[in-house]
Amino acid sequence: MYADKTITCRDCAAEFVFTAGEQEFYEAKGLTHEPQRCASCRAIAKQHRTSGMSAQNGGGAREMHAAVCAECGGQALVPFLPRNERPVYCSTCWDRVRTQA
Repeated sequence: MYADKTITCRDCAAEFVFTAGEQEFYEAKGLTHEPQRCASCRAIAKQHRTSGMSAQNGGGAREMHAAVCAECGGQALVPFLPRNERPVYCSTCWDRVRTQA
């Protein structure tokens, strides 16, 4: 009944797959709209929503920034503003790079 769909993320423009299983889950929960963000950007948006509330209340939450991993090309969420002259790694690649050094 369901087939995997490829969707383009509205934040990072990366393509991601909305699987048949996820579509069934959405229907079971009564969700009528398809996701608009990839999993990485959804996590970033969720963190911004939750940390934004605590920062307004004086919580001093750390601001996270989206970046592209220099090793695998995937999404990375980092606690600093990435600069073009320095590579940024996702947590998986960072573990690998750090152990090689």
